[in-house]
Amino acid sequence: MLQPKKILVAPLNWGLGHATRCIPIIKELSLQGASVFLASDGRALDLLRKEFPELPIFQLPEYGVTYTSKSIILNILMVLPKLVWAVFKEHKIVKEITTEHRIDGIISDNRLGCFSKKIPSVFITHQINLIIPSTLLQWIGRRLNYFFIKKYSECWILDVADSPNLSGSLSHGKPIKSAIFIGALSRLAKRQVNKKFDVVVVLSGPEPQRTNLEKAIFEQAALLPYQFLMVQGKTEASEQFMVGGNIQVVSSLTSQALNEAILSSDLFIGRTGYSSIMDLAKLNKPALLIPTPGQTEQEYLGHLFSKNDIFHIQSQDELDLAKGIPAALEKGHVQGHYFDEGKMKQTVRSFLDKCRPQQ
Repeated sequence: MLQPKKILVAPLNWGLGHATRCIPIIKELSLQGASVFLASDGRALDLLRKEFPELPIFQLPEYGVTYTSKSIILNILMVLPKLVWAVFKEHKIVKEITTEHRIDGIISDNRLGCFSKKIPSVFITHQINLIIPSTLLQWIGRRLNYFFIKKYSECWILDVADSPNLSGSLSHGKPIKSAIFIGALSRLAKRQVNKKFDVVVVLSGPEPQRTNLEKAIFEQAALLPYQFLMVQGKTEASEQFMVGGNIQVVSSLTSQALNEAILSSDLFIGRTGYSSIMDLAKLNKPALLIPTPGQTEQEYLGHLFSKNDIFHIQSQDELDLAKGIPAALEKGHVQGHYFDEGKMKQTVRSFLDKCRPQQ
């Protein structure tokens, strides 16, 4: 009798977006009869543990990238030896997991070392073409990115192939043979709920910039005539408290609770992370977005959506909620069809068909 195919899903812990956008895939794998194993580190690991307490989960090494500088080059160079070592260690750990638990396939969201030559392996991304503010370093960075992606059997791109699209030149241009555009993914769903807040703030991303933005928003929000809900993105905590008379703070929320919170507010404030943009597109919500300083991908997405007059973008250094909130409400939201649930289901089914069943 054939046993369920065992699939390891391993999202990157670089903010919570990589983990949250894997949730629809994890659920689809389970619906199609797979036995799912999870692996990550840090807050992404905590989030997966809360969302799927019934699934086995493994600890992977931390990449340890922080954004202490506004230069992405300096940020990467400062941790490059640690990053290389983490990728080497995670590849070794994944090899051990796949052998011990007889894993049939691997799905990695931007984790560079979570692949195997012996079983089908998928690399999930929205960024084929790295953006680095140096022609030479960008060329080197893109070649390294291609090098790692080609270690995988398939590359699933979270966008549509044609224009208009959500990722712009990040994933459009030079093609990769193994690339499959599966459409945008979001764990959230649009429905009617009653209004509770004027603004929901969702924080995430590498430190110390997550904390820096939190402090800046606290200082300004306390002086404004709006009711705020601030979700700190601290999955390791479970606190809830009030700041002043208008800011309700929670450490983290489950997918369902966050879904309701965003829908029950007029405006979203957060980073220009790609996963957040997919969530906003799914819910058709207006937003004030603040790129993480030194993260060129987010700065590019901020420019892209600002140029297309969709979201209101402010830099962290020039954050002005008093002007930004009404400006963001005037701009409206993403309009377009970027989600293709049928394509995602079909791609997952095709992947499972390629995985060797256990006897």
